[in-house]
Amino acid sequence: MNRPPLEVADIVRAAGEAFIERNRHWLRWKHVKVLRAIQRCRTTALGGHLDECMRCGHRAPISYNSCRDRHCPKCQTAARDRWIAARRQELLPTRYLHVVFTLPHRLVPLLLQNKKILYDLLFRSSAESLLEVAGNPRRLGAEIGFFSVLHTWSQKLTAHPHVHCVVPAGGLSPDHARWMRSRDNYFLRKCCKKFFAASLSTLSKKLSEMANCISTET
Repeated sequence: MNRPPLEVADIVRAAGEAFIERNRHWLRWKHVKVLRAIQRCRTTALGGHLDECMRCGHRAPISYNSCRDRHCPKCQTAARDRWIAARRQELLPTRYLHVVFTLPHRLVPLLLQNKKILYDLLFRSSAESLLEVAGNPRRLGAEIGFFSVLHTWSQKLTAHPHVHCVVPAGGLSPDHARWMRSRDNYFLRKCCKKFFAASLSTLSKKLSEMANCISTET
């Protein structure tokens, strides 16, 4: 595969230092660590190695070592391909639906200070919404499975926390004896939105009560 004319690493090397200096008021060490890793990936800064064929003795040109940071797009290509291959092995012989749940924009400033709690809230609320809608006999009345992937940024690199859910178009009957195929539109946007908002509100109240108890005890 030919190298693209421009990679993320090229942008980081060209503008990374200036970006760090301009944004030191909010950047944390872990952000800088990622930028440094991408900047040095597969360069002389990390050293290199020679690959030699054990049969004919042919040596390829020196290969510079990878940073292996999980955020590096170049290093994660192989890991991504392995993940996709593993998910394909899990696919059922049915249609799949793509459902997206987005955290309300007004909660984004709060999320940036409480990522663990609010990301968990996003996952739990979206999961409860899917299970509630699918379990409703008027919709499907079945037990479903799905997987969710967290995205934290928009295409314009602004904070935009949301989860992409891949859901089979059907599920197991309550007695687990048969497969129940869904209608084409059983995950209506209006219906999912209603349950998601209710779940977010309920879980948010529980978290608020827990926080109040902790502050009272201390």
